[in-house]
Amino acid sequence: MGTNTMRHIVEAAGGILYRWKPGYAPADSNVASTCAPSNNVLHYIELCIVHRPKYDDWSWPKGKLDPNESALHAAVREIGEESGLPVALGPYLGDVSYPMSEEGSKHRHTKDLASDSKHVRFWMATPISADDDAKRTKAFGPVHRADVGEIDQIVWLTPAEARKKLTHSTDRDILATFVDRVEEGALNAVPLLIVRHGKAEARKMWKGTDANRPITPRGAAAAYALNHELACFNPTRLTTSPWIRCMETLQTYSWQTEREMVTLDALTEDAYADNPEGAWDCLTHEIDLMLARREPTAICMHRPVIGGMFKQLRGLCVSNSLAKRLIVKTPFMPTGSAVVLFITPGATPSIIDIQKVQPLVY
Repeated sequence: MGTNTMRHIVEAAGGILYRWKPGYAPADSNVASTCAPSNNVLHYIELCIVHRPKYDDWSWPKGKLDPNESALHAAVREIGEESGLPVALGPYLGDVSYPMSEEGSKHRHTKDLASDSKHVRFWMATPISADDDAKRTKAFGPVHRADVGEIDQIVWLTPAEARKKLTHSTDRDILATFVDRVEEGALNAVPLLIVRHGKAEARKMWKGTDANRPITPRGAAAAYALNHELACFNPTRLTTSPWIRCMETLQTYSWQTEREMVTLDALTEDAYADNPEGAWDCLTHEIDLMLARREPTAICMHRPVIGGMFKQLRGLCVSNSLAKRLIVKTPFMPTGSAVVLFITPGATPSIIDIQKVQPLVY
């Protein structure tokens, strides 16, 4: 009889960290939306590539997930450790898998995965300010600079230069996806984080008003764990239904980041039942404000309200396949979870990327 060996998969995460060249920024010149043709904008950005002396290769910053760590969190931590810059995640780029034996090889045989393999998820990422980093630290956790034996050189190159510099074919594949994202308008996209409150006390057991029904200890644990994931997108505006279970879900993140919560009366369950259009008007106002200020925003709501908003938001998605990811039927979002919508400005805002965010409670 032959013996079967279990294939081991090493999970890792990283991304393409980009910045505007000196003298250019969306808020100043709106280069991302005014350059024509669209690929001209690629001349105005620089991408971070790192050198690993162990393999003598040039690649995107990335690394293995720590125990009890999500891919989202690992991507932000690893990019920060290897680039030396605090970052926030943007739209998702995709993933690659290759045999561990070919780590460092120029031509990775990505279809030959019978042995131990590495699976890497990639995001777009942008630097955040020192002030934002200081406010986010308690929610996100520490980030330590990579040792010189791990990363000994960092260069910033245009996408065209980066393609020539990158050692691995798989990294060039991710770069091609990045360019596609740029053509979608991703450089102007701002994240809207829709949060469903943590698990609340059962209605049948609760003797107070529905507005005052709190989250359970388990719900509080999920809400606390969710902070780790929300911090990856650095929401700087926190908004919520004024009902207790929603406010409690964002309360710790508000305290950790020293950012106040803004209550939105139109997003309670009762207000939505009485006036669904008023709730939608409230949300669209938040989207318009977010895009005008370029201010990542988290908004905590109730299940019925989220379902109604999803029906409306599907019309803003750039494709039918993307719209289908906003599932209206239950259970479309567990309690204490979130979805991140990357929205671009325009006569009508457009959703170009959707990411689900789940807390890791351990």
